[in-house]
Amino acid sequence: MFDTLSDRLQAVFAKLTGRGILSEADVDAAMREVRVALLEADVDFKTVKSFVARVRERSVGQEVMTSLTPGQMVVKIVLDELTTLMGTAESRLVLSGRMPAVVMLVGLQGSGKTTAAAKLARLLRSQGKSPLLIACDVYRPAAIDQLEALGRQLDIPVYRGEGTDAVAIAQAGVREAVSRMRDVVIIDTAGRLHIDEEMMAEAAAIKTAVRPDQVLMVIDAMTGQDAVNAAAAFAERVDFDGVIVTKLDGDARGGAALSVRSVTGKPIKFAGVGEKLDTLEPFFPERMAKRILGMGDVVTLIEKAQETFDTHTTSEMEARLASGAFTLDDFLAQLQQVRKMGSLTDILALVPGANKLPKDAKLDEGALTRVEAVIRSMTEGERRKPSSINGSRRERIAAGAGVSVFDVNQVLKQFAQAQKLVKQMSQMRKGGKRKRMRGIPSLPGGF
Repeated sequence: MFDTLSDRLQAVFAKLTGRGILSEADVDAAMREVRVALLEADVDFKTVKSFVARVRERSVGQEVMTSLTPGQMVVKIVLDELTTLMGTAESRLVLSGRMPAVVMLVGLQGSGKTTAAAKLARLLRSQGKSPLLIACDVYRPAAIDQLEALGRQLDIPVYRGEGTDAVAIAQAGVREAVSRMRDVVIIDTAGRLHIDEEMMAEAAAIKTAVRPDQVLMVIDAMTGQDAVNAAAAFAERVDFDGVIVTKLDGDARGGAALSVRSVTGKPIKFAGVGEKLDTLEPFFPERMAKRILGMGDVVTLIEKAQETFDTHTTSEMEARLASGAFTLDDFLAQLQQVRKMGSLTDILALVPGANKLPKDAKLDEGALTRVEAVIRSMTEGERRKPSSINGSRRERIAAGAGVSVFDVNQVLKQFAQAQKLVKQMSQMRKGGKRKRMRGIPSLPGGF
């Protein structure tokens, strides 16, 4: 979503960092381009105005102008201000100690509220909670059926109640959670295509009846400033605690995510970054600011690896790598664990410096699938001893994997390079030089 904005900002800063001395005129010219880039990204006009003013004021200060690297200091200032714009620090979901804790979702129809409720339930369960979903959208056709289907998919119970009184259903759902020993409930309320009094009154009535620990507004990042305007209206009437931004993986301009906190005063707590039910993430302003400026996000990359890599497999793999042993089966296991982290494009976006790759360089998302097919077409003996794979065997493996002999040769070449790297790392360990390779984060499983 932020690709275009990121490209524009990085182009601006490339001009600044290439100069040894900056003048006020240089800063003003850069700020004009930053202003245009933000406005084209559909960031709120008042937000852009105040943001640019703060950056300019700090950038023309004595400390920057007399610095040996003034361009880099301007980039640091923009990073700080972008982080502040989105919230300075992670805003956690605050739940009370009562049983059950109550989370209420509000928002317009079509914002992804029902799916967000299921994603949030899954996330809370991964943190040791026992969630119950309550379906209070009694107006939209099949809304309750949709929530129940998502609940079945996640094996999380859904309370649908009876009748069309959303307030009564919410209250009964909370009682159901108590009887089933569920420690948190998530209420999916009804939305409308636009703000109206009936929707606001019902949301306020549910809030009064169940006294939720947290009220979260769900906004669709694809709708731009319309989402921010809706959030401002909800903030006045319902007074929510935070925002869930959905569809942040889309290709719209993304200004809503940058504007919502400055307009409403409410922090972004979670971001939806995909269609699958495991794609709701806590929102970290500094990490997002770094991604926008092309600095990558190593912390998130490591967290993704820690979440997806199997602990037992990882321990065994580390022991084998330490001894210098590395087979094609190990190579395949590594690739399978990497695939669990998401698409290659998503992973690369988190790697510092990846933004410097040529824009026409495209990742082949099917490459890992072909590698896996090639290795699985080998016999156990061939996997243990790749040197035994002669020409006729390569033809047989290629036919079994549905690829060309060239692809088989490429896989064997990649494995040989990985095997060489493993041996070098093993020798460094044995020699007492436990150094980390420059630019490569230390991830579980030796990835």
